[in-house]
Amino acid sequence: MSNQTLVLKDRLNMALERLEQAKPFAKSMYQTDIFQLAIELAGSDDGLTIIYENAPRFDNAGVFNGGPWEDPTKMQPPLVGGSLKLKGVNSIIELLSEMRMLAIAKGDYKHKGLSKKEAEAFLNEVLALNLDLLFPPETEEGRIQSEEHINRAQRLFRYLGQELSFKAIADKIVQELDRLTVQRPIMIGRILNMISMSEQLIESGIDEKTAEALVKYSRAANAPTPLSRDVSNQREYRLRVEDAYDEELEAEAKIFSGSMKDTGLVSPYHAVLLRFLNRKNRDLIPAALDLSETGTASFNANRDLIHDMIQLSIFPETRQSILGLANMLDRGVLTQESIAPAIRRLFELPIHAHVKDILTKPEYQKGGISLNGVLVAGVVSVLGQPLGVGQGLNPTCQSARAISLWSQHGIGQLLEYIARAARDNDIDMTFEGEIIHSSILEDGVATEIHQDLDPVSIVLVPHLDKIYNEMMKRTLLRGEDGHKWVNPEFYGEWIPRGFINVINQLTLNVSNYSAFVRLFYATHHPEYNEGYELIYPNPVGIFITNVHGALLGLHAVSIQRIQKDQNENWRIYFYNPNNDSGQNWGQGIEPSVSGFGELEGESSLPFHEFLSRMYAFHYNPYEQGDTFMVEDSLVEEVEVLAKDSWGKEYLWV
Repeated sequence: MSNQTLVLKDRLNMALERLEQAKPFAKSMYQTDIFQLAIELAGSDDGLTIIYENAPRFDNAGVFNGGPWEDPTKMQPPLVGGSLKLKGVNSIIELLSEMRMLAIAKGDYKHKGLSKKEAEAFLNEVLALNLDLLFPPETEEGRIQSEEHINRAQRLFRYLGQELSFKAIADKIVQELDRLTVQRPIMIGRILNMISMSEQLIESGIDEKTAEALVKYSRAANAPTPLSRDVSNQREYRLRVEDAYDEELEAEAKIFSGSMKDTGLVSPYHAVLLRFLNRKNRDLIPAALDLSETGTASFNANRDLIHDMIQLSIFPETRQSILGLANMLDRGVLTQESIAPAIRRLFELPIHAHVKDILTKPEYQKGGISLNGVLVAGVVSVLGQPLGVGQGLNPTCQSARAISLWSQHGIGQLLEYIARAARDNDIDMTFEGEIIHSSILEDGVATEIHQDLDPVSIVLVPHLDKIYNEMMKRTLLRGEDGHKWVNPEFYGEWIPRGFINVINQLTLNVSNYSAFVRLFYATHHPEYNEGYELIYPNPVGIFITNVHGALLGLHAVSIQRIQKDQNENWRIYFYNPNNDSGQNWGQGIEPSVSGFGELEGESSLPFHEFLSRMYAFHYNPYEQGDTFMVEDSLVEEVEVLAKDSWGKEYLWV
């Protein structure tokens, strides 16, 4: 340890003593000294060890006083990487926070709200989500852009990686990949990044089962077939395919489609093969898509349309749309009248200059894909994976929920909106008799739209967001939740007119919660609602809580269906537009994404657990049982869960 590091060690010790002695209102004056010393210490591994040795003192001294890092139980793994990569003081505070978490995980600091096991699981997830910091890419670009705060973050992650087990990290990555892929999101950038980074773990001595799982995902995303693994690029693969016998082509097609259906991931070589078959051997396309009987019949009835769709829109750069195409055909979408001509209309639709600008990506230009092709690829994905539509980093769950609903039950309407938005950069909706045009509106719920979205969402969400926001503005002075009027007008005829919100919009108190619970049972539970089944997805509002049940915010999801699982327990199956539904909501409430009969893209919870996180829902008063038939014990069970979680933030009257 250098003399300079020893000097910094003494200075940190004195700075912590001053902070410990400072009054609560004055601590912010001394925190800056800690942060500056931590920046200097974090420049070396010895310095990180000194920071770690002092981590048990941080909370008592007030290092995090008055900031978002104050309570470690409220930390969220997905946010850590972003904070570390920011310039400025936030990155060093995040580093100190991770050192505190490591001290808890190793038992050197006992925290009353967080166990060793919870802290270790937190750090394993952080490492799994930020493999680019644990294994930085050895590229020229990486070296040039390697600024001090990034170097510091990488040094921290190496330190954490040494202190924790690579086996645990690899296991966590496999769990994350299993959890994310089974939800079948359309946008898979995060998944591909995790796979790419985790490939370095395969040879690091992890157990055989975990290594096999990582290999499976790596092959699915890259080269799942013998022929594709035997070539070095797409051109070479195409030449090999041209010389292959029909039996070899069929074997390739079946392995590709099997891998795709197993993992939800599509290899770029799959697109090369499909484009070849589209020209030379169309009879093998059903095998390359693993089509069901319905899908094969749909393919045979629309061969020319599908030929043109593949030719126009399926390329290695848009390969995920192959999964959408397979699912779309299996759903029988093209058997619906007017859908085929509405899709064909998009082939040569003139695209507005602004829409061209937001749709254009360098990889599309490099691949020679027209923007009409990009749009059609997006449509294919949405129609094939209605529950894979995601909001990305945007607060636009309402818009994502709308696209998902229409892609299930209002395809003609959705295609009309897409065509209008792409051609005119405008759509309109009617609200209480007045037409609202998106093109003349200034603001939406989102101040800006992050573009990590599927092509349909890139084109439509800005318009939907503005119109939704405008409709809500027009209900502001009504004294009730505006969703009561907005949702049926915005989403359409599928939404029932009955509506209830448990939060009083004037006082913001929880009022008559037991009536809310009874009404949901009487309108949605098959044993209390006269046996009526849910026909269309029902938009509901939920409280999002963290692993400790603390309120994080409000969110919009859609109930897809309510059925018994294999254990004869009633469950609510729902669509979550954040594409990440396997989160822990506290109190043992953990939405599952598989294992209880979930369809692709669905999450589920036991009926009462889901209800305990709800604050608003629509219902049909003509399909309602008697609320007095709902047992008091059921109401109490839900109310206890609600009061001990999000309910702590509200006054109950």
